[in-house]
Amino acid sequence: MTIALQYCQVTVSDPDESIAFYRDALGFEVSNDVASGEFRWVTLGDPAAGSAQLVLSEPHAGRSKADGDAMEALLAKGALPILVFTSSDVDAAFERAQAAGAEVLQEPIDQPWGPRDCAFRDPSGNTIRINQAAAV
Repeated sequence: MTIALQYCQVTVSDPDESIAFYRDALGFEVSNDVASGEFRWVTLGDPAAGSAQLVLSEPHAGRSKADGDAMEALLAKGALPILVFTSSDVDAAFERAQAAGAEVLQEPIDQPWGPRDCAFRDPSGNTIRINQAAAV
């Protein structure tokens, strides 16, 4: 039996701003853009890598007013789960993200627990980490 992550929901404040960020800073491609009333769900990923995709949506999309308000408050505080990506070249990935205007939290460094990684925020305040496995 095999189990693999298919997609991950990412709450964002502005889908269009987030599409530009994930496309330009991380190199993902839009594979689906589905409208539902006043909201939409946008799926992005790296088709060459065949990895899990991200589904971007606003806090109130598909949620009650109370739940959407709670998600919006958590998003504004930067308190939603961190997204962690891997790269074969974290320094190049960092340069691309920085050139695209990402808010840098940590430049690439070698961590004592193994990987070389960096961190930044997307336009909605979600924390993104990119790591590269330590050379063996």
